[in-house]
Amino acid sequence: QVQVVESGGGLVQAGGSLRLSCAASGSFLRINTMGWYRQAPGNQREMVATITRDSITNYADSVKGRFTISRDNAKNTVYLQMNSLNLEDTAVYYCSADVRRTVIDTIKYWGRGTQVTVSS
Repeated sequence: QVQVVESGGGLVQAGGSLRLSCAASGSFLRINTMGWYRQAPGNQREMVATITRDSITNYADSVKGRFTISRDNAKNTVYLQMNSLNLEDTAVYYCSADVRRTVIDTIKYWGRGTQVTVSS
């Protein structure tokens, strides 16, 4: 069984910062790419940032220069530092983890999400 759990969401004023964390636990060989996605009301889920096991990163254009994704492989944890938040960043943020459970079996797991609300 694999669990992916996010933390760190909340309410912040525009221009402020938040740091999200996500930890994966359970029985597996290793975790490959981890990522953050978000979904605002009425919108589809969109990629925010991803990071490979070797720390190669990819960002949505809307967050480049403001958000930073990082990870700690020893802790199976990924972080998202969000700065200069604006109203459009309000969404439920989901963590994903590509979990290699066996030598031939890799599955993407999702967390339940954490709410980020930016107020004016």
